[in-house]
Amino acid sequence: MTIDPSASLKARKEIVIGAPLETVWALLTDIERWPQWQPEVSLARLEGELAVGTVFRWKAKGLGIVSTVQALEQGRCIGWTGNSVGMRAVHIWTLEPQDNGVRVVTEESLSGWLAQIMKIFDPNFLEKSLEGSLQVLKARAERR
Repeated sequence: MTIDPSASLKARKEIVIGAPLETVWALLTDIERWPQWQPEVSLARLEGELAVGTVFRWKAKGLGIVSTVQALEQGRCIGWTGNSVGMRAVHIWTLEPQDNGVRVVTEESLSGWLAQIMKIFDPNFLEKSLEGSLQVLKARAERR
């Protein structure tokens, strides 16, 4: 799975989290609990067991999103595509154990007319969003 190289907005960020891989993986993949620790997510509902092809519906920054899991490798990678009004997203999270914790890489692409407008008004929107997500994930995982 890869992000869309022709998308209007594309970003890649990474961080090292000083927590066990299992803790970070559990936070990322317990989709229905995202609203408990991600301030921008107000709703998340998984439609079935977490597996490739499973749909989940969620709200981030007030925007309703319907996503489908496209990649799932236990403890290593989760990726999904998502559709919302005027936008299509591809988001991938990759985890790699390190001596001092877990290296987490997140990549995302946003395409569609809304993404084009966002790029005009805030070309760094996606970089800031991914960085914020990584910081919140780090804080939550290291607190456990």
